[in-house]
Amino acid sequence: MALKKRKTWAGSETVEHTTVEHTEDDDGTPMVVVHTKEELKRRWIASRRFLFPLGIFLGTLLGFVLVSPATSNIEFPAQLSMFLQQYDIQKFQIPGLDWTRIEAEWNNFKIPELWKLNNDGREYQVGEAMKERGLTAKHPVILVPGVISTGLESWSTSPEYRNFFREKVWGGFHMISQVTFNRERWMAGLMLDPETGLDPPDVKVRAAQGIDAASSFIQGYWIWSKVIENLAVVNYDPNNMFLAAYDWRLSFWNLEERDGYFSVLKSRIEEMRGRMGKKVVLVAHSMGSTVLKWVESPEHGRGGPSWVENHIEAFVSAAGTHLGVPKAMTAFLSGEMKDTVELHPAGAYVLERFFSRKERAKLFRSWAGSASMWIKGGSSIWGNFTHAPDDHANFTHTHGRFISFRDSSSTESDPGVRNMTVDEASTWILQHTPTTFQKMMAANFSFEIERDEAVLEKNNVVPSKWSNPLESRLPYAPSMKIYCAYGHGKETERSYWYARGEYEYDDSQADSPNAQCFNGTDCDTPRTPLDLPLARKNWIDAEVSDDTCQPRVRNGVQMGEGDGTVSLLSLGAMCVEGWKRKRWNPAGIKITTVELPHRPSPSIPRGGANTSDHVDVLGSTGLNELILKVATGVGDEIEDTFVSDIREYAARMHWD
Repeated sequence: MALKKRKTWAGSETVEHTTVEHTEDDDGTPMVVVHTKEELKRRWIASRRFLFPLGIFLGTLLGFVLVSPATSNIEFPAQLSMFLQQYDIQKFQIPGLDWTRIEAEWNNFKIPELWKLNNDGREYQVGEAMKERGLTAKHPVILVPGVISTGLESWSTSPEYRNFFREKVWGGFHMISQVTFNRERWMAGLMLDPETGLDPPDVKVRAAQGIDAASSFIQGYWIWSKVIENLAVVNYDPNNMFLAAYDWRLSFWNLEERDGYFSVLKSRIEEMRGRMGKKVVLVAHSMGSTVLKWVESPEHGRGGPSWVENHIEAFVSAAGTHLGVPKAMTAFLSGEMKDTVELHPAGAYVLERFFSRKERAKLFRSWAGSASMWIKGGSSIWGNFTHAPDDHANFTHTHGRFISFRDSSSTESDPGVRNMTVDEASTWILQHTPTTFQKMMAANFSFEIERDEAVLEKNNVVPSKWSNPLESRLPYAPSMKIYCAYGHGKETERSYWYARGEYEYDDSQADSPNAQCFNGTDCDTPRTPLDLPLARKNWIDAEVSDDTCQPRVRNGVQMGEGDGTVSLLSLGAMCVEGWKRKRWNPAGIKITTVELPHRPSPSIPRGGANTSDHVDVLGSTGLNELILKVATGVGDEIEDTFVSDIREYAARMHWD
């Protein structure tokens, strides 16, 4: 069959082309179409490959121009450079467009980078004030991040993951693009094997390393940056400061087994102690507050009864999750928390379609490390059906009912389900998790309260107890100091209203009946005639809201006191009461508690220097002053400071 060849005209001359498009005529006859340069240019400019990045580029440029006139020269923004590389814009051959010249002119354009608008002048102020006092670096400092703070990188080399190699799958802008356009593969890469709690086949994800591993979550959203900046002013740098990044998805045991995390951490502490001749200051945020007991462990040839005393000067627990986090419980049960149920209905619909509650719960349950935030102490700490330690006067509904149902029909068909205390809710939630998750919990964690000193002594060699301060003792280190610093004054979810629905197929449940639960009881799940595993739908009852009652209820979440993420009871009860008892503090380590009032400035991004939000507190003046005083050797200046009623609440708990 003969091919048709079309010639095109430029002026009065016939121009032969080397760019050929193979296509078909209307009657199906194969044909070769040759385009002029002008025609190709018009087609390319109209394509999405050009318009999409160009729109973002021009929109970003216009946004910067409209933000404010600048007063200082600024380099070509890193994120814009990354964007240009991502879309390979500089390789686009547009006649008359010189990208080198554009970049040079941008460098002389006096406008602020959008991600630097978060800098409000406080970045180095605390350090400068300490420097003016003549204070300088004394003790080496090790920073331990909290859950989800450390960036995670893909080291997978299997073909389907090679495009991610050495890219951050958690943290950074690359993660955002993967969540948006490649969600299934992203989830598969972040989930852990349910049987082993380690990497799934053909997947390898590891914690990023170095100071930058947890300085910022993404560019412009800082985490440890403010602390690092202020420490740098008083002569801290990578030689005497170390950020101990870790894969927060793993259980603590697997963290040591796979990565040797605690062995490496103890080795670094010993090296700093020997080289500088000074004991180390540990500063831990959130979930990182559990690290102290693990570094005491004599496992792998280091640690032992006197190791902490000989190597650690002070331990700063910043917003420590000592007794657990209520929102972690609901995340395990239904993949929800206050942030998701408060969404506008349109936003909730989009979230559910894009990343459903079931998917969120599945992902969260695969991360054994997050189970360390399971609530500890049960009803003795968190209250019962009649009252809770943190109930206010004239309360209309006690926080001791951790989960409540307003609709009796939710429980009529299931007599075993009713309003629940923390003890009952813990058992019930575990029964709604896969058997593999229950086994992981039994092997790695414990959440009770132990009052027998002989048993506490034996627990020194039981790793599953070490993340629970109520079942393990502080290290025997009489000269070490502990500082509990946390925020107060931001509404924090404390207890919940739930609703129940019909049965649905649940692929997370065990395929065989009578699976053993964490508490040793049988986990019978109703079965269809085909023996498919079923589970009742459970969700936070977002229709329950009442601003007039005590406590306030918003979208099914009963609000209490805390730092916006962690309840006040978890932040402070061990510091003001539990660790004051020899039972849990045999060496009588001095505990100093500093509560930081939440007084954000509405005109400053993330609240400014006086915020005490769970994460933003790392940028607060109060916490930075405390850390620098401890690090420079004037920690004795720090005194107990209270703005809440935590001492009264803790006194109402059943410690004995």
